[in-house]
Amino acid sequence: MKTLADTGEDALIRRLVKNLPHDPDVLAGPGDDCAVVRAPERGRHLLLKTDTVVEGVHFTPETKPGLIGRKALARVVSDFAAMAAVPRHALVTLIAPSGTPLRRVEQLYLGLRAEAARHAVSIVGGETSRGPALIVTVSMTGEAPAGRWIPRNAARAGDLLLVTGRLGGSIRGRHLRFEPRLAEARWLARHLPVHAMMDLSDGLAKDLPRMAAAAGLGFEVEMQSLPRARGVTTEQAWGDGEDYELLLAVSPRVKPAALAAWRGAFPRLPLTRIGTLTRKPSTSLAPGGWDHFG
Repeated sequence: MKTLADTGEDALIRRLVKNLPHDPDVLAGPGDDCAVVRAPERGRHLLLKTDTVVEGVHFTPETKPGLIGRKALARVVSDFAAMAAVPRHALVTLIAPSGTPLRRVEQLYLGLRAEAARHAVSIVGGETSRGPALIVTVSMTGEAPAGRWIPRNAARAGDLLLVTGRLGGSIRGRHLRFEPRLAEARWLARHLPVHAMMDLSDGLAKDLPRMAAAAGLGFEVEMQSLPRARGVTTEQAWGDGEDYELLLAVSPRVKPAALAAWRGAFPRLPLTRIGTLTRKPSTSLAPGGWDHFG
């Protein structure tokens, strides 16, 4: 009998969403960082996203509960950043064993609320249930001006591949304390000719092929150019997950002055060219990245 481990995460999602009923109000559905639908207000689009953190997968029993709550909410905010959108309202579902200390749950919610306040997100409800492990699901809505959000599937052959920040080594603690690139994403959308964008949650080795495949393209990566976190190898920068930096496909006609302006706006955060999107599909890839069922 074929299992989820045999199938892998990407193939599973393709099977589950195959032949979904068409809805003319859905502008971006499964496969992007957020779903995008037409909003009742003219000139605006509504974005929706849900994400889950699970004990033993995204954090350990020893992880401080405030950091668990912070990560649960920040992961979803990072997806709104990936589309240059603004997050607004969140629903939180908590699943936990009955023997979970009350103080642990209260501290987890303090982390959730503090991170929500940092990004002007309102927690407006949710659900609780008993379960075999601590699981936190955050569902969020947000908005963007019509046609101003950035998808992951609109890259073009010849586009430059850029990444923010430094990659690799997130397991040392950054996966709990990363900063969603909301302000940076909106700056990039205003100042650079960005065709496609996504956040690096599963690692460059997984997410870059996804961006290229969504546009029917291949890619070339200059491995020696990957911006690495301190003490990280090139292989780790390529294959580690949970960086939560932004990956962009930008027109090759981008003006040097725009890139110089980035350095003025965000002097402590590098923006690095790592390669190019190509018409020819990529065939040889170094392994790496995170697959929930792989």
